[in-house]
Amino acid sequence: MTNFQIKRVTPNDLDELQTISRITFHETFAGDNSPEDMNKYLDEEFSAGKLNKELKDRNTQFYFATLKNKIIGYLKINFGPSQTELQNENAVEIERIYVLKAYYGKNPGQLLYQKALEIALQKKVDFIWLGVWEHNLRAIHFYKKNGFVAFDKHLFKLGDDDQTDIMMKLSLDHKTGSVNSDNSRS
Repeated sequence: MTNFQIKRVTPNDLDELQTISRITFHETFAGDNSPEDMNKYLDEEFSAGKLNKELKDRNTQFYFATLKNKIIGYLKINFGPSQTELQNENAVEIERIYVLKAYYGKNPGQLLYQKALEIALQKKVDFIWLGVWEHNLRAIHFYKKNGFVAFDKHLFKLGDDDQTDIMMKLSLDHKTGSVNSDNSRS
């Protein structure tokens, strides 16, 4: 078994966060989007200034997945007013889980998800939610496998292209500290 490590990202890790953010997003979506839209999104969303502000936000946390001290993926979660849409005090948003393509299917994405679940259970929230591009079938399958169900859709702007994200959620039973067995459509 591979020994991946999960480590909290700090403002001192800004350069590494920017690098892994840009590489993994490009690997995941460049094949399905125009170079102009990709470059605009990468420049705006993963600028040093924007990432630095997010790193200092007390309602946002980042975690790296590493292997032998090499960063191979990351997680971004949001709480309360820092959530991108719902801003529900009883929820945690997984805004990003991205892993280098070379590590697909090798478990770091699952470990990052487990970290998000652990935090959500510690915070005793009612559910975890996220948005995933309707054409990212690999990610949709991953979240369904982990018990998430679709509950709505929202607009996601990549560069100048309006895209549709499927909003998914996972209900938690904060009384027992576990995933709610009834993750039916809401």
